[in-house]
Amino acid sequence: MAIDPTPTAPPPAVRIRGLSKRFGSGEREVKALDGVDLDFQAGKLSLIVGPSGCGKTTLLSVVAGILDADAGEVSIFGETITSMGDRARTRFRARRIGFVFQQYNLLPALTAAENASIPLVIAGWRKAPAVARAAEVLASIGMAGKVDSLPAQLSGGQMQRVAIARALVHDPSLLVCDEPTAALDHESGLAVMGLLRHAADQPDRAVLVVTHDNRVFHLGDRIAHMDDGRVARVEDRGPDLSAA
Repeated sequence: MAIDPTPTAPPPAVRIRGLSKRFGSGEREVKALDGVDLDFQAGKLSLIVGPSGCGKTTLLSVVAGILDADAGEVSIFGETITSMGDRARTRFRARRIGFVFQQYNLLPALTAAENASIPLVIAGWRKAPAVARAAEVLASIGMAGKVDSLPAQLSGGQMQRVAIARALVHDPSLLVCDEPTAALDHESGLAVMGLLRHAADQPDRAVLVVTHDNRVFHLGDRIAHMDDGRVARVEDRGPDLSAA
């Protein structure tokens, strides 16, 4: 019996079909997303890029279950998040999705380890083991000496590392990042993207990053270029880890 030598591509970790989202009405209506179709694979760092107002952050927010779509479907590792009710979607986000934001969103009265432990505490962990687990994650990304520091005692790059630890502490299947380097200098931004690059190198995790920062494009496996709410083109490439 002949054997088909063509390898079968794995199903996408994130599958987006016909995704549409409008804001406003009448003459003020804006099509933030206009029939977006995209796939993103696990084990890859995927970038969503394009000019301001093109729909990048709206797309990320719908994929992450923060915004409702007007039409279309988003499936994450086989689970259709767009068909879930509010409670089910909230539970799904808590279990399966980690978030990294431009402005860090750290609580000023909590230490780095306490900030990073928040997803576990929300999930029902007792504080002591949650903080201990968060300290382990912080140590794994070069923050072992800062676990007891308050946000005011940290640099911007260090605060973003705490935010990444918070996003990873519950071992999510999907990591979504909105402009994670925008508030950082070049060196700190590359260091943060290097951490996200490492986080993506897991066969059961996908990492999506919205960014304007073309200095980090070389780290992406897939780059989806958006314009006026649509996908203009997609580049599939291997990361160039030698690029400065």
